[in-house]
Amino acid sequence: MINSKSDYLRYLKQDKLALGKKYKSPKLVHDEIWRFEILLRKTEYYVNCKRTFIGKLYGKVLQFLYYKKRLKYNTYIPLNVFGPGLSIAHFGAIVVNGNAKVGENCRIQDSVTIGATNGESYAPVIGNNVFIGSGARIIGKINIANDIAIGSNAVVVKSFNESGVTIGGVPAKKISDNNSHSNLNKCLELDK
Repeated sequence: MINSKSDYLRYLKQDKLALGKKYKSPKLVHDEIWRFEILLRKTEYYVNCKRTFIGKLYGKVLQFLYYKKRLKYNTYIPLNVFGPGLSIAHFGAIVVNGNAKVGENCRIQDSVTIGATNGESYAPVIGNNVFIGSGARIIGKINIANDIAIGSNAVVVKSFNESGVTIGGVPAKKISDNNSHSNLNKCLELDK
């Protein structure tokens, strides 16, 4: 969670690396995802850190702008869920519960759900360096260890505490000993 200006700058830098961007700022076209992530981090910074009247007011404006972008892109990512190094591969039908917690360097594809069941407040806790394939569903009070790759269309309803494996299927089970690193940007510094 962003709790200071240095955290904010670190999150921005790590997100840029995760997205594989080598230039200084987003281009006018073709960098919509990067601009979306910058708005997410800026909103988190103002909501979490700015306590003055003007800071709180600007935070509300940012929340409204972020809400509009979430609707436009059909990408429902609440504030303070993802750690630094978020990489959204494609917009579209991404729904994340506000109680979920996702670690550093997560690459998330389209049509992914990370949520709770039957109105529960418990949501998944996902470790660092996790790849989530298109159409995956991660549901309930579960834990996902570090360095896991979750296959496309997997339905994950139980915890996976073994690091560095690939899971997939309905319901999800371990399908290989391959970790997630080949699915994450090579610019990231991952513990090998």
